[in-house]
Amino acid sequence: MATIKEISQLADVSIATVSRVLNQDDTIVVSSEVKKRIFRIAHELKYVPPRRRHAQKERGIVIGVADWHIIRKDRTNIRLSSLDLIAKSMSGKNDVRFERLDKNQPGQYDGIMAFGVFSEEEMEFLRMQSFAIVFINSDPKDYEYDSIVMDFNKGIHEMLDYLMDQKKYCSVGYIGGTYEEGQVRIGYRRLEGIRGAFMQRGFYEEENFYIGDISRESGYNLAKQAIQSGRLPEAVLLGSEEVAEGALEAFQDAGLRVPKDVAVVIYKDIETLESKWPSYTKVRMFPDIVWQTAIKLLLEQIQEGRKDNMTIYLPTKLEVGDSA
Repeated sequence: MATIKEISQLADVSIATVSRVLNQDDTIVVSSEVKKRIFRIAHELKYVPPRRRHAQKERGIVIGVADWHIIRKDRTNIRLSSLDLIAKSMSGKNDVRFERLDKNQPGQYDGIMAFGVFSEEEMEFLRMQSFAIVFINSDPKDYEYDSIVMDFNKGIHEMLDYLMDQKKYCSVGYIGGTYEEGQVRIGYRRLEGIRGAFMQRGFYEEENFYIGDISRESGYNLAKQAIQSGRLPEAVLLGSEEVAEGALEAFQDAGLRVPKDVAVVIYKDIETLESKWPSYTKVRMFPDIVWQTAIKLLLEQIQEGRKDNMTIYLPTKLEVGDSA
Protein backbone atom coordinates (compact mmCIF):
# COMPACT_ATOMS: atom_id res chain seq x y z
CA MET A 1 0.00 0.00 0.00
CA ALA A 2 1.30 3.44 -0.93
CA THR A 3 2.43 5.80 1.82
CA ILE A 4 2.55 9.56 2.28
CA LYS A 5 6.34 9.32 2.36
CA GLU A 6 6.39 7.83 -1.16
CA ILE A 7 4.09 10.57 -2.43
CA SER A 8 6.18 13.31 -0.80
CA GLN A 9 9.35 11.96 -2.41
CA LEU A 10 7.80 11.78 -5.87
CA ALA A 11 6.12 15.18 -5.51
CA ASP A 12 9.26 16.75 -4.01
CA VAL A 13 7.40 18.28 -1.07
CA SER A 14 7.28 17.59 2.65
CA ILE A 15 5.26 14.79 4.23
CA ALA A 16 3.27 17.40 6.15
CA THR A 17 2.34 19.19 2.93
CA VAL A 18 1.15 15.94 1.33
CA SER A 19 -0.91 15.05 4.39
CA ARG A 20 -2.61 18.43 4.59
CA VAL A 21 -3.35 18.57 0.85
CA LEU A 22 -4.80 15.05 0.70
CA ASN A 23 -6.93 15.76 3.76
CA GLN A 24 -8.16 18.94 2.05
CA ASP A 25 -6.87 21.33 4.69
CA ASP A 26 -8.16 24.72 3.53
CA THR A 27 -5.63 26.61 5.66
CA ILE A 28 -2.56 25.33 3.83
CA VAL A 29 -0.90 27.78 1.44
CA VAL A 30 0.51 25.99 -1.61
CA SER A 31 0.19 26.63 -5.32
CA SER A 32 -2.48 24.93 -7.39
CA GLU A 33 0.28 23.23 -9.39
CA VAL A 34 1.64 21.58 -6.24
CA LYS A 35 -1.84 20.41 -5.27
CA LYS A 36 -2.39 18.97 -8.74
CA ARG A 37 0.95 17.17 -8.61
CA ILE A 38 0.20 15.64 -5.21
CA PHE A 39 -3.27 14.44 -6.21
CA ARG A 40 -1.99 13.08 -9.53
CA ILE A 41 0.72 11.04 -7.82
CA ALA A 42 -1.68 9.86 -5.11
CA HIS A 43 -4.03 8.68 -7.87
CA GLU A 44 -1.29 6.86 -9.69
CA LEU A 45 -0.36 5.06 -6.47
CA LYS A 46 -4.03 4.47 -5.50
CA TYR A 47 -3.39 6.06 -2.11
CA VAL A 48 -6.26 6.28 0.38
CA PRO A 49 -5.81 8.47 3.50
CA PRO A 50 -6.15 6.55 6.81
CA ARG A 51 -9.05 8.77 7.83
CA ARG A 52 -10.98 7.69 4.74
CA ARG A 53 -10.10 4.02 5.23
CA HIS A 54 -11.40 4.13 8.79
CA ALA A 55 -14.54 5.96 7.71
CA GLN A 56 -15.17 3.32 5.06
CA LYS A 57 -15.15 0.58 7.69
CA GLU A 58 -17.67 2.47 9.80
CA ARG A 59 -20.08 3.79 7.17
CA GLY A 60 -19.53 1.37 4.31
CA ILE A 61 -18.58 2.30 0.75
CA VAL A 62 -19.91 5.58 -0.63
CA ILE A 63 -19.87 6.09 -4.40
CA GLY A 64 -20.48 9.52 -5.89
CA VAL A 65 -22.30 9.83 -9.21
CA ALA A 66 -21.03 12.77 -11.30
CA ASP A 67 -23.87 13.11 -13.81
CA TRP A 68 -24.01 16.86 -14.44
CA HIS A 69 -22.89 16.37 -18.06
CA ILE A 70 -25.86 14.15 -18.90
CA ILE A 71 -28.62 15.36 -16.56
CA ARG A 72 -29.51 18.97 -15.93
CA LYS A 73 -29.14 20.04 -12.31
CA ASP A 74 -32.90 20.61 -12.04
CA ARG A 75 -33.63 16.99 -13.02
CA THR A 76 -33.63 13.87 -10.82
CA ASN A 77 -31.55 10.77 -11.51
CA ILE A 78 -34.13 8.04 -10.88
CA ARG A 79 -31.56 5.22 -10.98
CA LEU A 80 -29.76 6.26 -7.79
CA SER A 81 -32.38 4.64 -5.57
CA SER A 82 -31.87 1.24 -7.21
CA LEU A 83 -28.09 1.19 -7.46
CA ASP A 84 -27.58 -0.06 -3.91
CA LEU A 85 -29.74 -3.10 -4.75
CA ILE A 86 -27.65 -3.77 -7.87
CA ALA A 87 -24.46 -3.52 -5.80
CA LYS A 88 -25.87 -5.85 -3.14
CA SER A 89 -26.90 -8.43 -5.74
CA MET A 90 -23.36 -8.37 -7.13
CA SER A 91 -21.38 -8.44 -3.89
CA GLY A 92 -23.83 -9.97 -1.43
CA LYS A 93 -23.18 -7.05 0.90
CA ASN A 94 -25.35 -4.14 1.91
CA ASP A 95 -22.57 -1.64 2.64
CA VAL A 96 -22.51 0.27 -0.66
CA ARG A 97 -24.54 3.44 -1.15
CA PHE A 98 -24.68 6.04 -3.90
CA GLU A 99 -24.95 9.81 -3.79
CA ARG A 100 -25.35 12.35 -6.54
CA LEU A 101 -22.12 14.33 -6.57
CA ASP A 102 -22.33 18.12 -6.51
CA LYS A 103 -19.59 19.63 -8.64
CA ASN A 104 -19.44 22.66 -6.34
CA GLN A 105 -19.38 20.73 -3.08
CA PRO A 106 -16.41 18.50 -2.10
CA GLY A 107 -17.25 15.27 -0.31
CA GLN A 108 -15.77 12.03 0.98
CA TYR A 109 -16.24 9.33 -1.65
CA ASP A 110 -14.62 5.93 -1.99
CA GLY A 111 -15.33 5.84 -5.72
CA ILE A 112 -16.90 7.93 -8.47
CA MET A 113 -18.96 7.17 -11.57
CA ALA A 114 -18.39 10.05 -13.98
CA PHE A 115 -20.66 10.48 -17.00
CA GLY A 116 -19.61 12.60 -19.97
CA VAL A 117 -16.56 14.61 -20.99
CA PHE A 118 -14.89 16.66 -18.26
CA SER A 119 -12.65 19.70 -18.35
CA GLU A 120 -9.23 19.62 -16.71
CA GLU A 121 -10.58 21.74 -13.87
CA GLU A 122 -13.38 19.24 -13.31
CA MET A 123 -10.88 16.39 -13.50
CA GLU A 124 -8.86 17.95 -10.69
CA PHE A 125 -12.03 18.25 -8.63
CA LEU A 126 -12.85 14.56 -9.19
CA ARG A 127 -9.31 13.51 -8.28
CA MET A 128 -9.70 15.30 -4.97
CA GLN A 129 -12.78 13.22 -4.14
CA SER A 130 -11.47 9.70 -4.78
CA PHE A 131 -8.69 7.70 -6.44
CA ALA A 132 -11.22 5.21 -7.88
CA ILE A 133 -13.03 6.68 -10.88
CA VAL A 134 -14.91 5.08 -13.77
CA PHE A 135 -15.72 7.28 -16.76
CA ILE A 136 -18.81 6.48 -18.84
CA ASN A 137 -19.32 7.95 -22.31
CA SER A 138 -16.08 9.87 -22.06
CA ASP A 139 -13.05 9.92 -24.32
CA PRO A 140 -10.77 7.16 -22.97
CA LYS A 141 -7.74 8.71 -24.69
CA ASP A 142 -8.00 11.68 -22.35
CA TYR A 143 -8.13 9.84 -19.04
CA GLU A 144 -5.87 7.27 -17.47
CA TYR A 145 -8.72 5.66 -15.58
CA ASP A 146 -11.23 2.88 -16.04
CA SER A 147 -13.76 3.75 -18.71
CA ILE A 148 -16.92 2.40 -20.31
CA VAL A 149 -17.35 3.48 -23.92
CA MET A 150 -20.72 3.30 -25.67
CA ASP A 151 -20.85 2.48 -29.38
CA PHE A 152 -23.54 4.96 -30.43
CA ASN A 153 -23.20 4.25 -34.14
CA LYS A 154 -24.25 0.60 -33.97
CA GLY A 155 -27.78 1.35 -32.77
CA ILE A 156 -28.23 4.27 -35.17
CA HIS A 157 -27.11 2.20 -38.17
CA GLU A 158 -29.45 -0.61 -37.11
CA MET A 159 -32.28 1.93 -36.96
CA LEU A 160 -31.51 3.28 -40.43
CA ASP A 161 -31.28 -0.24 -41.86
CA TYR A 162 -34.65 -1.07 -40.34
CA LEU A 163 -36.45 2.13 -41.36
CA MET A 164 -35.02 2.52 -44.85
CA ASP A 165 -34.34 -1.05 -45.98
CA GLN A 166 -37.03 -3.07 -44.20
CA LYS A 167 -39.86 -0.58 -43.69
CA LYS A 168 -39.05 1.35 -46.91
CA TYR A 169 -39.49 4.83 -45.46
CA CYS A 170 -38.24 7.45 -47.89
CA SER A 171 -37.26 10.10 -45.35
CA VAL A 172 -35.98 10.01 -41.77
CA GLY A 173 -35.58 13.08 -39.58
CA TYR A 174 -34.36 14.01 -36.13
CA ILE A 175 -35.88 16.12 -33.35
CA GLY A 176 -33.55 16.65 -30.41
CA GLY A 177 -31.84 19.12 -28.18
CA THR A 178 -28.64 20.28 -26.56
CA TYR A 179 -27.92 21.99 -23.27
CA GLU A 180 -25.03 24.26 -22.33
CA GLU A 181 -24.23 26.11 -19.13
CA GLY A 182 -20.65 27.19 -18.53
CA GLN A 183 -18.47 24.14 -19.14
CA VAL A 184 -21.43 21.74 -19.05
CA ARG A 185 -22.42 20.65 -22.56
CA ILE A 186 -25.05 17.93 -22.94
CA GLY A 187 -26.20 16.31 -26.17
CA TYR A 188 -23.55 17.65 -28.56
CA ARG A 189 -21.65 14.38 -29.00
CA ARG A 190 -24.91 12.50 -29.52
CA LEU A 191 -26.01 14.99 -32.18
CA GLU A 192 -22.64 14.76 -33.93
CA GLY A 193 -22.79 10.96 -33.94
CA ILE A 194 -26.36 10.83 -35.25
CA ARG A 195 -25.67 13.38 -37.97
CA GLY A 196 -22.53 11.47 -38.99
CA ALA A 197 -24.41 8.16 -39.19
CA PHE A 198 -27.07 9.72 -41.41
CA MET A 199 -24.36 11.17 -43.66
CA GLN A 200 -22.58 7.82 -43.97
CA ARG A 201 -25.77 6.21 -45.19
CA GLY A 202 -26.61 9.09 -47.52
CA PHE A 203 -29.85 9.88 -45.66
CA TYR A 204 -28.87 13.22 -44.17
CA GLU A 205 -30.96 16.26 -45.07
CA GLU A 206 -30.37 19.37 -42.99
CA GLU A 207 -33.99 20.51 -43.27
CA ASN A 208 -35.08 17.28 -41.54
CA PHE A 209 -32.96 17.97 -38.43
CA TYR A 210 -34.69 20.10 -35.80
CA ILE A 211 -32.46 21.07 -32.87
CA GLY A 212 -33.51 23.01 -29.77
CA ASP A 213 -33.31 22.51 -26.01
CA ILE A 214 -33.57 19.27 -24.06
CA SER A 215 -37.08 19.88 -22.79
CA ARG A 216 -40.70 18.93 -23.37
CA GLU A 217 -41.49 22.46 -24.51
CA SER A 218 -38.72 22.44 -27.09
CA GLY A 219 -39.79 19.02 -28.37
CA TYR A 220 -43.34 20.30 -28.82
CA ASN A 221 -42.25 23.46 -30.65
CA LEU A 222 -39.79 21.65 -32.91
CA ALA A 223 -42.33 19.00 -33.88
CA LYS A 224 -44.92 21.71 -34.54
CA GLN A 225 -42.37 23.51 -36.72
CA ALA A 226 -41.72 20.32 -38.68
CA ILE A 227 -45.45 19.76 -39.17
CA GLN A 228 -46.10 23.33 -40.29
CA SER A 229 -43.20 23.19 -42.75
CA GLY A 230 -45.19 20.71 -44.82
CA ARG A 231 -42.23 18.33 -45.08
CA LEU A 232 -42.47 16.26 -41.91
CA PRO A 233 -40.31 13.14 -42.49
CA GLU A 234 -42.08 9.79 -42.65
CA ALA A 235 -40.03 8.58 -39.68
CA VAL A 236 -38.53 10.65 -36.88
CA LEU A 237 -35.86 9.87 -34.29
CA LEU A 238 -36.60 11.72 -31.04
CA GLY A 239 -33.36 12.50 -29.21
CA SER A 240 -34.44 12.00 -25.58
CA GLU A 241 -37.38 11.15 -23.35
CA GLU A 242 -38.02 14.81 -22.54
CA VAL A 243 -38.02 15.88 -26.18
CA ALA A 244 -40.19 12.87 -27.05
CA GLU A 245 -42.84 13.91 -24.54
CA GLY A 246 -43.34 17.27 -26.23
CA ALA A 247 -43.00 16.02 -29.81
CA LEU A 248 -45.56 13.26 -29.35
CA GLU A 249 -47.97 15.75 -27.82
CA ALA A 250 -47.54 17.98 -30.88
CA PHE A 251 -48.21 15.04 -33.21
CA GLN A 252 -51.36 14.22 -31.26
CA ASP A 253 -52.57 17.83 -31.31
CA ALA A 254 -52.09 17.87 -35.09
CA GLY A 255 -54.15 14.69 -35.47
CA LEU A 256 -51.15 12.61 -36.54
CA ARG A 257 -51.21 8.94 -35.60
CA VAL A 258 -48.14 6.94 -34.59
CA PRO A 259 -47.02 4.98 -36.57
CA LYS A 260 -49.66 5.31 -39.32
CA ASP A 261 -48.99 8.97 -40.09
CA VAL A 262 -45.49 9.31 -38.67
CA ALA A 263 -43.17 6.57 -37.42
CA VAL A 264 -41.30 7.30 -34.20
CA VAL A 265 -38.07 6.00 -32.68
CA ILE A 266 -36.95 7.25 -29.26
CA TYR A 267 -33.27 7.49 -28.37
CA LYS A 268 -32.84 6.26 -24.80
CA ASP A 269 -29.70 6.86 -22.80
CA ILE A 270 -28.66 5.09 -19.59
CA GLU A 271 -32.22 5.41 -18.29
CA THR A 272 -31.82 8.05 -15.64
CA LEU A 273 -35.34 9.26 -16.48
CA GLU A 274 -38.50 7.18 -16.26
CA SER A 275 -39.88 6.03 -19.61
CA LYS A 276 -43.51 6.79 -20.51
CA TRP A 277 -43.45 4.75 -23.73
CA PRO A 278 -42.00 1.32 -22.90
CA SER A 279 -43.57 -0.30 -26.00
CA TYR A 280 -42.20 2.19 -28.53
CA THR A 281 -39.37 1.45 -30.94
CA LYS A 282 -36.14 2.72 -29.43
CA VAL A 283 -32.39 2.95 -29.81
CA ARG A 284 -31.07 2.16 -26.38
CA MET A 285 -28.03 1.34 -24.37
CA PHE A 286 -27.89 -1.66 -22.07
CA PRO A 287 -28.68 0.29 -18.89
CA ASP A 288 -28.32 -2.47 -16.32
CA ILE A 289 -25.10 -3.72 -17.90
CA VAL A 290 -23.67 -0.18 -17.89
CA TRP A 291 -24.44 0.28 -14.19
CA GLN A 292 -23.31 -3.22 -13.22
CA THR A 293 -20.05 -2.86 -15.14
CA ALA A 294 -19.32 0.53 -13.56
CA ILE A 295 -20.00 -0.84 -10.06
CA LYS A 296 -17.85 -3.91 -10.72
CA LEU A 297 -14.92 -1.80 -11.92
CA LEU A 298 -15.13 0.49 -8.89
CA LEU A 299 -15.37 -2.34 -6.36
CA GLU A 300 -12.34 -4.01 -7.93
CA GLN A 301 -10.37 -0.82 -7.35
CA ILE A 302 -11.72 -0.09 -3.87
CA GLN A 303 -11.88 -3.56 -2.34
CA GLU A 304 -9.30 -5.53 -4.32
CA GLY A 305 -6.79 -2.78 -5.01
CA ARG A 306 -6.65 -3.34 -8.76
CA LYS A 307 -4.28 -0.78 -10.30
CA ASP A 308 -4.35 -1.64 -14.00
CA ASN A 309 -6.80 0.54 -15.91
CA MET A 310 -9.51 -1.03 -18.06
CA THR A 311 -11.62 0.17 -20.99
CA ILE A 312 -14.83 -1.72 -21.79
CA TYR A 313 -16.86 -1.16 -24.95
CA LEU A 314 -20.63 -1.66 -24.89
CA PRO A 315 -22.96 -1.34 -27.90
CA THR A 316 -26.27 0.40 -28.37
CA LYS A 317 -29.00 -1.50 -30.17
CA LEU A 318 -32.35 -1.09 -31.88
CA GLU A 319 -35.39 -2.53 -30.11
CA VAL A 320 -38.39 -2.70 -32.43
CA GLY A 321 -41.71 -1.79 -30.84
CA ASP A 322 -45.10 -0.59 -32.01
CA SER A 323 -44.22 2.98 -33.01
CA ALA A 324 -42.26 2.27 -36.20
